[in-house]
Amino acid sequence: MASGGGNKRAWVADLEGGLAGAGAASERALWSKHSVHRVPAAVKDLHPHAYRPQVVSLGPFHHGDQRLVPMEPHKLRVVARFVGRRRRPVAEFVAAVEAAAAELEESYQDLAGEWRGERFLQVMFTDGCFLLEMMRTAKVIGGGGGGKHDEASGAVGGYAHNDPVFGRHGAVYMVPYVRRDMLIVENQLPLLLLQKLVAVETGKESQDLMVLRFISPSCKTPPAKEHRALHPLDLFRKSLLSGQHQRPRGDRGSAGAGRDDRRRDDDEEANGGIIRSAAELYEAGIRFRRSPTASLHDITFRRGVLALPFVVVDDSTEYAFLNLMAFERLHAGAGNDVTAYVLFMDSIIDSARDAALLTARGVIQNAVGSDKAVARLFNGLSKDVVALDGAGGDGELYAVRRAVSRYCRKPCHVWRANLVHTYFRSPWAFMSLAAAVFLLAMTVAQTVYTVLPFYQQGGNGGEATYAAPAPR
Repeated sequence: MASGGGNKRAWVADLEGGLAGAGAASERALWSKHSVHRVPAAVKDLHPHAYRPQVVSLGPFHHGDQRLVPMEPHKLRVVARFVGRRRRPVAEFVAAVEAAAAELEESYQDLAGEWRGERFLQVMFTDGCFLLEMMRTAKVIGGGGGGKHDEASGAVGGYAHNDPVFGRHGAVYMVPYVRRDMLIVENQLPLLLLQKLVAVETGKESQDLMVLRFISPSCKTPPAKEHRALHPLDLFRKSLLSGQHQRPRGDRGSAGAGRDDRRRDDDEEANGGIIRSAAELYEAGIRFRRSPTASLHDITFRRGVLALPFVVVDDSTEYAFLNLMAFERLHAGAGNDVTAYVLFMDSIIDSARDAALLTARGVIQNAVGSDKAVARLFNGLSKDVVALDGAGGDGELYAVRRAVSRYCRKPCHVWRANLVHTYFRSPWAFMSLAAAVFLLAMTVAQTVYTVLPFYQQGGNGGEATYAAPAPR
């Protein structure tokens, strides 16, 4: 009993010590420094392969994974090339990284104790050099300059043309996987690390554009300089949300809604701003077109036209959106703009018919095969995602949802939707309607021709004219 009492007192003492050191200010400062997070097991279980790197570990969280160990020798051999290019001592690069080591360590949430110190510094230095060299050689091979290209031997930036990672062979078979792994939320290198290495190598700190061009070659809208990114995934996210666009809004006419409309609006708010599928909206008279920019914010609804940003749906779409949504979920202050966009697209894409309609209108470029695969992809992205509360990006899209819902509730649009859904949804229904109309027209015509002689007789004064009987 005495021993139990002593354990209890020690336990209480530990609690009191924790309470003494706890404070809102200290906790807020601690959480604000984290930018690379671990994905909870409950989230990983839904898409096990989406949150796991395939060929290379970047940072401490997946370092030592047996599936990624084959890339480690390539990291070590690239350090000598990277450092030797500027003929600067290795110690100078290491010192630059070490000066920011404390801030880099704080970037990783729940970093284990064995990663503090020299081991962490070595991984940061090696992985940072590898990533910069990978992006540099890919830029040279792509014709972007920045390195030597030996036409006779085919060597690129000092690497043989058949180098499995940094040559032309690697550009075809390795770069796509490295690009994918750079978008894994647990596999991030802080951009601060790359800035420190580039500053020693070239004297400049800006490398955001190179990073963005590597992970998203088709991106034409880099984020504004004032929107400083934390790591490649955050940089990619900010690029998807940047660009000149108008804030989402609905028709002005909805502002004058009557009492019944306001009551329905309250019902919509209770139901989370439910919106119909694209095919149902089309039946109600709504048309779709591509927005003038690719920003995920550029969603508008005006005068019966719903404008949506262009999106390419391919093999990278699923894991990219899943990791972007995971980052928004885990990083306080990141917002929920990408999540709001995904939920909106899931709302209007329920079936292959919806995906085919948006593809035909130029909103979606289908690179995964069937329209059914596109619908399945968007429906899977929102699995077990908590509905947003109308704040942030979802608050902007919520206005669009309500405007679209008001449009569909107007009597003329309800009648049109019922007509299209009942008689024009399939060729057989249309043929049946056409046959019925034809038969009705024929019946009316026959009736007219039958009754018309009697009206003509009435036009002669109402006197009947009889022919004289023939003589017998």
